[in-house]
Amino acid sequence: MGEARDAIGTVVTLPLRVVAIAILTPLEELERDPFLVDSRGQHAMCARWAAERGYVVTRELLVRGLRPDHAVLWTDVDAGLVDLFVAPSRRVLERALASVEEFTAQCARRGVRVETVGRAEPAYDATMKARVHRRLSMPTAGYDGR
Repeated sequence: MGEARDAIGTVVTLPLRVVAIAILTPLEELERDPFLVDSRGQHAMCARWAAERGYVVTRELLVRGLRPDHAVLWTDVDAGLVDLFVAPSRRVLERALASVEEFTAQCARRGVRVETVGRAEPAYDATMKARVHRRLSMPTAGYDGR
């Protein structure tokens, strides 16, 4: 947990601020690997993990093969707005980032933790896959994913 001072100087404990990382995977891979296509489900898994610990998700990233030095990862860290990164699993990190090793080394240098949720991925039935397909194939038609 972070700390800050209120208006009268009392130390206040702040929740850790989390960036949730999900992978951008083409809809064509839905049948083969639905969890990797379901970025909303990946972000929801990270949000549940953070909420269970009293952390706050301040940003959601949706990336694929991102370089570990890319500014999108570090802008909020450099501004002091991020305490840790979380992804649903190591395999999501491996596809989201060009090099997990370089990314974790950068995090260590900057004093930011990297975590994975570490829970089993959900099993997708035909209805769940259809929901993901509908949400991703009709975003400009006003469909809100429910």
